[in-house]
Amino acid sequence: MTIKDIFTRKKEEEITTKGWVVSNRGNNKIRFLVINDGSTFKNLQIVIKNQAEEIDKARMGSAILAKGILKLTPGGKQEAELVAENVEILKNTDEDYPLQKQGMSMEFLREIPHLRHRTNLFRAVMRIRSTLTQEIHDYFRNNNFLNVSSPIITSNDGEGAGEAFVVDDEGEGEFFGKKATLGVTGQLQAESYANGFGDVYTFAPTFRAENSNTKKHAAEFWMIEPEMAFKGIDDGIALADDLLKKVISKTIEKHPEEFAFLENHVDSTLIKRLKDFISTGVKKITYSDAIEKLKKVSDIFEEKNIEFGLDLATEHEKYLAKEIFKGPVAVTNYPKDIKAFYMKQNDDGKTVAAFDILVPGIGELAGGSERETDYEKIENRVRELGLDQKELQWYLDLRRFGQFMSVGFGLGFERLVMYVTGVENIRDSIPFPRTPRNLKM
Repeated sequence: MTIKDIFTRKKEEEITTKGWVVSNRGNNKIRFLVINDGSTFKNLQIVIKNQAEEIDKARMGSAILAKGILKLTPGGKQEAELVAENVEILKNTDEDYPLQKQGMSMEFLREIPHLRHRTNLFRAVMRIRSTLTQEIHDYFRNNNFLNVSSPIITSNDGEGAGEAFVVDDEGEGEFFGKKATLGVTGQLQAESYANGFGDVYTFAPTFRAENSNTKKHAAEFWMIEPEMAFKGIDDGIALADDLLKKVISKTIEKHPEEFAFLENHVDSTLIKRLKDFISTGVKKITYSDAIEKLKKVSDIFEEKNIEFGLDLATEHEKYLAKEIFKGPVAVTNYPKDIKAFYMKQNDDGKTVAAFDILVPGIGELAGGSERETDYEKIENRVRELGLDQKELQWYLDLRRFGQFMSVGFGLGFERLVMYVTGVENIRDSIPFPRTPRNLKM
């Protein structure tokens, strides 16, 4: 029986369970063994009398099997405990097992990604991450979106930033016979499927060869990218807002123990912050108006040269969301020159119908746009940015083959995990982080 089953049933009965030792204390007459089997955030305490001396050898992390009678302990520190009749050490850990009772730094834990999930912090974060994944898929399924498996290897530079990992150089004798890279986005392929299925989404790993060591950047991360045919920018903003609020709300409901731990050890305002987000409607402001508001307080920022054309930094985004709007805000109509080639150009010739959803504490959480459907306009943007039109011709041809209008956005999944759990570094929001000069496992 799993520990989750034990606490769900809450029945005094004879049980057998397995797990890994979290702590082992006591003396030669009685020992208290705390174990966790991964089925729940809760631990199970085992009381051992007849094997106390033998079980003293069970070190942290060792795998054990326990048989006995479950005793309910209402009002105690634990809801129930197992009074053991027999405990077997299935596999003990060596004495150099790196996880210990004393506090361990996050830097140290990042060196052991194969073990750090056994700590309370990462047990909480990764369980919440798993539920967020499931809730996102459930949301799209319930709203009749088709899931599209976007390719990992591609010949298209979807963002035009040139920050892609090359997996096959161009030339004769190479595997593909052309330059191939790891995908930076699944959006372009999602657009092709939206132009036939209507509402679609991808949820897949994406890659950026960006030599950045900030807390918000990773070389490998997951992206949620919905695309909706026959819809515009306001529909995209509404979808992003609804998705986030429903997914976060359901995740909070399913993890009371994990969120209680995170509030005690990571962010004491976590639940309030998330519930404030859920209950607050998303506001809107144009990029131009946002620039004017930021100019008035430019002295407080590291980047003080705030003019039209500036690519807003995280400090600017956080200020807009937290200080000015005190909640989620969608910034719209960004300058054309700082955005991707596929975004719909507005009539002013300077801006595009793009939006970023900003939230307090983290800044940008999702970003998207209406897609340009004018063949000549998008062809000119491809040329202006020096992109390979031959490799993007299929994408341009969508504009000749019935693509009337669509909107979509990208939601960085690890940034969502950071926002929901309160962890400050993207390396702690993903099981096996990949960052510059860091490739473990």
